[in-house]
Amino acid sequence: MGAWQPLPDDLPPEVRHFVEQLRQLKDRTGLSLVALGARTAYSKSSWQRYLNATQPPPRQAVIALCRVAGTGRDEAERFGVRWELAVQAWPKPAVMPTKPEPRAHGMHGPREADEAREVREDYEDDPTLPWWDAPPKEPEPSSSRLLMAAVALAVVLVLTALIGALALG
Repeated sequence: MGAWQPLPDDLPPEVRHFVEQLRQLKDRTGLSLVALGARTAYSKSSWQRYLNATQPPPRQAVIALCRVAGTGRDEAERFGVRWELAVQAWPKPAVMPTKPEPRAHGMHGPREADEAREVREDYEDDPTLPWWDAPPKEPEPSSSRLLMAAVALAVVLVLTALIGALALG
């Protein structure tokens, strides 16, 4: 079980300690990465990235591993604290595309909107990039049709209540 590849030398100590502890916990389960993937919501390749320190695991993956390993509450809480420290210190990718700056008055022109969309699509296509570095998604445009339906429903409910109150006296 303990045939792990060496961790990169330049890892921050918090990350190194966390990944080493995570590896020990995984070894304690006696499961292969395939079996671990089958028992959690995370694939074999995801666990490989997490346990080789190429990508930080989501908190839920750590919780799932703790559950599978049968850790007690105190040990699981310690893993939560280690996770928080490691995520804060985790190295950022060397080359990060940047989101274009908005034009004056906060308006994007067609070219800037296309560039921003390309940056988002680059992040969505690369599952190894950390989730906290992804640019925020633009809110969906509000649907006037949905708003009109909600207003119509509210009017019908109010009218029904009034007619019911008048009929019943």
